[in-house]
Amino acid sequence: MLEVKHVSRIFKSGDFKVAAVNDVTFKVPDGQFVSIVGRSGSGKTTLLSLLGALDKPNEGSITIDNEDIARLNDHNLIKYRCQKIGFVFQSYNLVPNLTAIENVTLPMEFAGLPANVRKARAKELLTQVGLQLHEMERKPGRLSGGQQQRVAIARALANKPKLILADEPTGNLDSETGKVIFDLLHDLAKTEHTTIIVVTHDVEIAGKTDRQFRLKDGKLEGKE
Repeated sequence: MLEVKHVSRIFKSGDFKVAAVNDVTFKVPDGQFVSIVGRSGSGKTTLLSLLGALDKPNEGSITIDNEDIARLNDHNLIKYRCQKIGFVFQSYNLVPNLTAIENVTLPMEFAGLPANVRKARAKELLTQVGLQLHEMERKPGRLSGGQQQRVAIARALANKPKLILADEPTGNLDSETGKVIFDLLHDLAKTEHTTIIVVTHDVEIAGKTDRQFRLKDGKLEGKE
């Protein structure tokens, strides 16, 4: 269970204060696929950064498995990001000189898993997201955008995280490939029992998620 209570993130700009996230509260059960929509500047990416422990709120709590990540020290934050969180980005963020399978094994290497376990799980995950064996040995430059995003999703799942955070994961893809990626994320939420939160501008696709939140000027409105 992810539980966000009265979270605010305030930035100072000269003499002014800007509440990028303003008193946000919501709960997401395990295994649910949730979308966050809103215009540019509404606070979506800031909220995602807070959930991923890339930033800390000025106020409020963010609890996963009864642990408030807003109060973790730097060492435990690194551990939290490694073990509990998977990130998927619009620009894929794959390591260009590593093959698909090497990109997926990388977070498991940081987690200290044995080499044989890393490779076996990477192959399993890449197969699960629809990559062929010969494609697993290719570097990102020899993969299509949709294939690269599949690799990024497999990498996000590598350490069996409780929560996957995806920032505009279909933003660089055509509409048909974007739909395939969203369907894949939806299936993974159920099969892996992983909570997935997606930030997107695509209202049509967001409407197909289990729940939809809308941010406007840092405030949550019209939650379903």
